[in-house]
Amino acid sequence: MSTNDNKAPATWLSQDAHDRLQAELDELIANRPVIAAEINARREEGDLRENGGYHAAREEQGKAEGRILYLKELLRTAQVGEAPTADVVSPGMVVTIYFDDDKDDTETFLLGSREIAATTDLTVYSPESALGRAILGGRPGQACTYTAPSGADIKVTIVSFEPFSG
Repeated sequence: MSTNDNKAPATWLSQDAHDRLQAELDELIANRPVIAAEINARREEGDLRENGGYHAAREEQGKAEGRILYLKELLRTAQVGEAPTADVVSPGMVVTIYFDDDKDDTETFLLGSREIAATTDLTVYSPESALGRAILGGRPGQACTYTAPSGADIKVTIVSFEPFSG
């Protein structure tokens, strides 16, 4: 088994999305002393077992630190710029599919990082989602089946795809 077998597809971010996420990360890091000061102020209020403000401040700190770690890793590994063109469905593509055998029941979405969702009106599906995994590597006209969270098998057919242009 090679080491690339479990490698996740690259996350493509537009320069705008990358800059927005970097600004969010910088703000979270700059806010660390404020959260620490809030925790210290709440700690001085007395009994920690019954101190809701203290526990809320600690929870806020945990969420912020989790987001910092996530953003650092995402920005470290993301590909910035235009997604490459490809002859098969891959991350960074705008994909149109139809459901079952009903060519009128179509959906067009971006296969990519949820972080880019704020920069587009398109629905965004992760390549790791059930639908994303089913269509990765697919070509127009190819039918794929995936299992929805409800347990139902859903058949989709790839109509077309193109690189996301932002």
